[in-house]
Amino acid sequence: MLVALENGMSQLNALVFASLGNISAIILNYVLGFWLYEKMKLKLQASKIGRKSFDIGHKYGYISVFLSWIPIVGDPLTIVAGLLRINFFYFLIVAGALRIVRYYFLSIML
Repeated sequence: MLVALENGMSQLNALVFASLGNISAIILNYVLGFWLYEKMKLKLQASKIGRKSFDIGHKYGYISVFLSWIPIVGDPLTIVAGLLRINFFYFLIVAGALRIVRYYFLSIML
């Protein structure tokens, strides 16, 4: 986004393209987590700590989507959302909107 803005792209176009790219990435992460569900569930259920982690994830999974906009920790949270089988439309609306808001603030700060 920074490079696009520095090279003369309008703020609106940079916002749209950065947001679309990032939303595509979180959808891919969600699908990856969804796909890994069975393998990870069996491994988590095999240990006491794993079962506890799985239960905590199911308890706070929907809330954790609100933290997915944070750099570095956000991407793993989008994989966990798929792993926990969080409702895809809820995930897409919340995580996608937060990504757009993040890029909006970045674009006005530059």
